Amino acid sequence: MDFVLDQFDIYLLDAVYAKLVPLSAFAATEVSRSHNVSGAFFPAPSQWSKMISLLPRPAVSFDASYSALAQPLQISAWPRDYIPRQVLSLSLITLVGIHLLYFVFAGLSYRYIFNHEMRKHPRFIKNQEKLEIQSSLRAFPLITLLTLPWFLAEVQGYSKMYDGVATYGYFYLFASAPFFLLFTDYCIYWVHRWLHLPFFYKHLHKPHHKWIIPTPWASHAFHPVDGYLQSVPYHLFIFLFPVHRMLYLGMFVFVNFWSIFIHDSDMITGHPLETLINGPAHHTLHHIYFTVNYGQYFTWADKAGNSYRQPESSLDPLLEVMAKTKAAKTE
Repeated sequence: MDFVLDQFDIYLLDAVYAKLVPLSAFAATEVSRSHNVSGAFFPAPSQWSKMISLLPRPAVSFDASYSALAQPLQISAWPRDYIPRQVLSLSLITLVGIHLLYFVFAGLSYRYIFNHEMRKHPRFIKNQEKLEIQSSLRAFPLITLLTLPWFLAEVQGYSKMYDGVATYGYFYLFASAPFFLLFTDYCIYWVHRWLHLPFFYKHLHKPHHKWIIPTPWASHAFHPVDGYLQSVPYHLFIFLFPVHRMLYLGMFVFVNFWSIFIHDSDMITGHPLETLINGPAHHTLHHIYFTVNYGQYFTWADKAGNSYRQPESSLDPLLEVMAKTKAAKTE
């Protein structure tokens, strides 16, 4: 997130903060108290400057404030490393980003991958897509708030992310991607399994299992604390292990895409990686049977934990749709 914040600062936020919280507003208010500095007269500050001057800001010397009045280019009283600015910027970037990712990728998956015949399934809820979207939108603000400390610590430089490939070499660079997936997969397996314990399930995870036949819109339709807990391994990883900054950014986008991908209720079976990769068919069975296939990417943790169920064509929920349609035609 530090790279993303840096790019937003360069191309957008520096100008925005300079406009909204200009250093000159504080300087004008300060100078107006004396009206005359080194023989120069300054007009009284505007109403906006008076309002802005009430906001907190880093300590600025009078000389710096005075010089801000003569700056040819406007600068902000909130520099990039000012924590309130970082908190506000990260909140906005995260909220805008998750909404864009959700509506773009889930929308494309729903339009082109999800089998709309599944909407005829007996356990498909009336107006389910609308309810899934509403649940997701309610969860996003609190998930963002809970995630902010991780992002802020990352931006403040406490993570183990690095830039140059030469720092750890190409072998570690390529090995860190599967290591990231294996580590987070195993952690999420246990977080997910604990969320199925009666107490946690009742208060946190049950809302997500409202969608017995999920659509891609259900990918983020969690109780916000549930959604946050299942994201913790992704944030924790970079504080425990070195990882290239750009690789981590790519992997972070990938895991959000994967969460959408496995919620399309697809039960295509028989592919060669079926016993290794926890795909849509496996996760569809999880939503139907609740206590199987807790994993996120791989099947190994479920096999080790005796919670694995092999997808079979006979378990395809589409069969119930076909049977229902056939019965309706014979009536």
